[in-house]
Amino acid sequence: MNIVWTWDIIRRIIEVLWLINIGFAIWTVFRTRRDIASTWAWLLVLSVFPVVGFIVYLFVGRKLSNDDIFSIRTEQEAFGKQLVEQQQTMVRGHQLLIPQGKLARARQLVSLSLSLDRAVVTFNNKVRVFTDGHQLFDAMIDDINHAQDQVYVEFYTFYADGLGKRVLKALEAAAKRGVTVKVLYDMSGSHGTTYRFFTHLEELGGEAQAFNSKANKRITTPRLNYHLHRKIVVIDRKIGYTGGFNIGDQYLGIAPKFGYWRDTHLRIIGQAAMMLMVRFAMDWNTTCRKTDKPRIDLTAAFKDFKVEKPTNEDDDVAMQIVSSGPDNDNFAIRRGYESIISSARKYVYIQTPYLIPGEPILESLVIAARSGIDVRIMIPCMPDHPFVYRATEYYARYLVNNGVKVYKYNNGFIHAKTMVSGSNLASVGSANQDYRSYRLNFEANAFAYNEELTAQLKKIFEQDMEKSTLLTPEYFDQQSNWRKFKQYFSRLLSPIL
Repeated sequence: MNIVWTWDIIRRIIEVLWLINIGFAIWTVFRTRRDIASTWAWLLVLSVFPVVGFIVYLFVGRKLSNDDIFSIRTEQEAFGKQLVEQQQTMVRGHQLLIPQGKLARARQLVSLSLSLDRAVVTFNNKVRVFTDGHQLFDAMIDDINHAQDQVYVEFYTFYADGLGKRVLKALEAAAKRGVTVKVLYDMSGSHGTTYRFFTHLEELGGEAQAFNSKANKRITTPRLNYHLHRKIVVIDRKIGYTGGFNIGDQYLGIAPKFGYWRDTHLRIIGQAAMMLMVRFAMDWNTTCRKTDKPRIDLTAAFKDFKVEKPTNEDDDVAMQIVSSGPDNDNFAIRRGYESIISSARKYVYIQTPYLIPGEPILESLVIAARSGIDVRIMIPCMPDHPFVYRATEYYARYLVNNGVKVYKYNNGFIHAKTMVSGSNLASVGSANQDYRSYRLNFEANAFAYNEELTAQLKKIFEQDMEKSTLLTPEYFDQQSNWRKFKQYFSRLLSPIL
């Protein structure tokens, strides 16, 4: 009798503790405003994993502090207000006629990005597309070696490996000859890289700091879920780089785990490079309030700035540098993607390493495909994050069953984040097709309006198709029940992956 009574007490204690845990979970999640999908995902984690779930939430579930948000917004609102308002007026009056972009779709996307992110339109940019890491970093290091005034570098990942040391050596040489060198990186994305890695650079007069982190602190905040995912290099305010590559040996395709690394990056000569500098300066200045680094004076740097008038030459690219992040609810890049998809008339081609779209993007893709638009998406053939890849497979299956052509890239790991549509709409940048890029990461994309560039990116996609497998309903039906279970379970957690 006593044994039965004892186990009955234990059972009741467990039930009470479980109810208390549920109560704390509901209070924890609902005390902060977030979207419905993320709310239910966190409730699942906190309910199923009582202690571990709360520890995970402490480090990755909490939102940015009001102080962080205020600082970031202050930097963003301080630049270019008058110029943006002028361009908005011109777009509405059809006076801002983008070369090769006089169509309503281009005007709509330009106006949207101006409104959501104050993304100034620049013209006459010369753009070179890179899809191979060796060629990209050879060109980037050569540009750094010829820098005369400034080199600003901002990456999610800056590994202290072979490539990282090559880039650092070029930055040190630039600092030694008197060039202003600033490096900004994400602490979590650059795991293994410490402040000591940049000691000699700083001895030579350069500066380096981890985004939104205090100096010399490995972990400075429990909010580890918000990453600086941008990839930006600006040289002498004339040359800019942005896209999907990070700094590390794996991005050269020499890591055994991934094999060949297929990515897309842009080298830009023109005023769009200055807009990349604005983005870098905002991120740098936001971090400076936690360190002793000097700020960048944007007012002085852009005192005489005026947007060049378009020349109408075929290789001159009109471009907006569009940013998004957890500091606001404008979702400028995600909504730019939605605009491109929903306004498509013939085709939309997308490359992304992670396919975990929210409902707006997901339904836009389905509606486009069901309406006869040629919608094609390319994803990797292997995971770099298992949960994320299983969720990607779940959504790939759903899209395939709804008329979208999904391709699995077989020649290594594809990490490109591109979207092309119509004759003159293209996006290349750091933002993936997933919740993290839409809501949690600080991202930057180049939205470009040019027939020649769009045709080139479309051709690259079609060449990649030759090294890919078209996924079919039969392909997914043949998968094991265990794999399907992992896909469904990962999908439940997808809003917080």
